[in-house]
Parts: sequence; structure tokens; C-alpha cells
Amino acid sequence: MSFSERIESFPPHPSATTTPRQRVLVVDDSAFMRQLVREVITESGEFDVVGAARDGLDALRQVRELNPDLITLDIDMPGLDGLSTLERIMRECPRPVVMLSAGGSDGGADATLRALDLGAVDFVRKPSGAISLDLDAVREQLLQALRAAAAVDVARLGVAPVERRDRRQLEPAHSVPVGIPRFLVCVAASTGGPAALGQIIPALPRFPDAAVLIVQHMPPGFTASFAQRLHGVARMEVREAQEGDRLRPGHAYLAPGGWHLRVVGDPGGPMLRLDDGPTAWGVRPAADPLFTSAVALYGSACLGVVLTGMGRDGAAGLLEIRRAGGLGIVQDRASAVIPGMPDAALRAAGADEIAPLAAMAATITALVERLRNRGDR
Repeated sequence: MSFSERIESFPPHPSATTTPRQRVLVVDDSAFMRQLVREVITESGEFDVVGAARDGLDALRQVRELNPDLITLDIDMPGLDGLSTLERIMRECPRPVVMLSAGGSDGGADATLRALDLGAVDFVRKPSGAISLDLDAVREQLLQALRAAAAVDVARLGVAPVERRDRRQLEPAHSVPVGIPRFLVCVAASTGGPAALGQIIPALPRFPDAAVLIVQHMPPGFTASFAQRLHGVARMEVREAQEGDRLRPGHAYLAPGGWHLRVVGDPGGPMLRLDDGPTAWGVRPAADPLFTSAVALYGSACLGVVLTGMGRDGAAGLLEIRRAGGLGIVQDRASAVIPGMPDAALRAAGADEIAPLAAMAATITALVERLRNRGDR
């Protein structure tokens, strides 16, 4: 049997209900890193490491032979690199994959974001490059990513990225809104969020009277590249938020990795503040500080949106928005890679709409129109 025929004969991913403890394949071209990752995972007592592959081809062979539940996959490998390996896995034998990224340089960040486009569940940045002796520094991040991967609905993986278009063809330049936003759209996302936002943001109009504020759980070094990618496909202006930015309608602001994002009042108009205070729900940026600050300034003129993710970030904030008279949307379970965050938000706050990913942009647009029609602010 040829190699290609063997690949085509990969067994289907097993149901989580048949495997009490998730089985992990570790893939890295460094024998030292393979051993370190294996030790971190094994010592947790939560997962079983069933194999370690030295490159992409070895990984594909072991996926077939061992049928692991989860995979940790290095991006930078000789021969068949991590992205090409991931693409093959997601096309031929989809299962949750956590990428290990060597750094946050432009090239490294772009490759990591491309991996999320291709269906990777999450990524962990190696703390000191390709050979990281200090992997203990991200031990909990790696385990948390694996826990999230273990909770993933495999059918939700591998969402195709939005086709890149020339932004100049979307709306004429003279239509860029000016002034102060009358409404705020606050968005919370975690695991599965980059792919979801890649569908939602390009489909939103350039609101003439609303600004969009986004918290995507993501570490430092990646959010600038992510904002640029969204900007390249969006009708509105998308940027990584900076300290002191003035809010403008028709603009979207992405919280930078490692910083909480808040909106505050100022004589010159609403502006953005960043702080590196304590994490909330174990993450920074977190959505709850943003949602709370938005309510304090805008009250009932807020729309909160909670997308896919593990945990409960955004639940308390959405409750505050709805108690103040604002509106709330949560993503439905069927379209969420991990429904933990929207489920928690729905339990805590309820929602004005529960929307599938495919209808999320239209739902956001409709609820902004509802705010507009009732005359808030």
C-alpha cells in the first residue's frame, strides 16, 4: 500500500465517551523539546502521551497507527512543516490540534494565525524560542490548551477562512464615519474565536454611529498581526487598541495581548485605556473589565456579544450590560467550537438573541439597529 493510500485509510476520530483519558501525540523536530512536552503532559496526570513524532511525515504515520485524541504540533519543522502537516490532518483525519509557536515575530505570528485559520484549536508560545529550556513557564497554558482541545466538538473544526478582498472595493473612502460613537458593540471570544471573528468582522457594515471593541484571549505578540488580518477583510477600520485611542464610529479595536482594555470618558470624547493589572478568570485581556467599563460610560447603549470559548469570561459583563438596559447576544452551542463561555453567559445573563455563527454578523447589525431605533444616547 502506498503512503498516500495509507493516509487515506486513517481511522475516524474516536468519540470522547470511549476514552476516559485523552491520548496525546507530541510532534516536534527537537528530541529535547519532545521530551519536555511529554513530561509536562504526563506529569499532569490528566492525559496519556501515546507517541512522539520528529517531523510532519512521522506525525502523519503515527496519527494513522496510534489514532490519538489530541495533538501538540510544532510549527517550524524541516520537510513537511507544521502548517502543511496541520492542513493534511484537518483534511484527512480531523482532530483537535494545539500548535507550539516558537515566537511572536511577524513571521511567527502570521504562521500561528494561519494555523488557527486551518483549524488548530489553540496555540502556546514557547517562552524562549524553538528550544525552550523554560517550558515550565507555560506549563499551565499548555495544559489549559489541551483541556480546551479535549472539550472541542470535532465537527466544528477546520472552518474555512474568509476570502481576502480589496477593502477599497467594499465601501467608498468618503463614507468613513467621523465624530463620537453613540453605541458600543463589545465582543468576547476565546478558543475558536479567531476563526469566528474571521467570519463575523468582514460581514459587519461600517457603522456610522457605533464602535466595536473586541477581547480575544491571546498572548502578547500576536494581536497586532491578528488585527491587521481582520483589517484586510473588513469594511470598517480594524486596529490593535493603543493607550489613549479616541473611539471613532466605524472602527473596531482589538485588545492587545497582555493588557486589559477599558473605555473611559474624557472631555475630548470616549477613549481607550490599557492596564496590565491582575488577570481575570486567568486571562489578560479579559472581556469582563471591558464590558463593565462600557456599561459605566454608555449604559443602555451597549451591545454585548459572547462567542465561543472555555470558561465564563464575559458572563458577568453581559449581565451588567443587560441590567443597564443594553442588549446581549450569545453564540449557539451548535456552531461554537467550545460552548463554555456562551453557555455561562446565557445562564448568568440571559440573552436577547442566541445566534449561530453564520448569522452572527446579521444579528449584531439588527441589534445595533434596535438600539438606534429606540433612541439611546
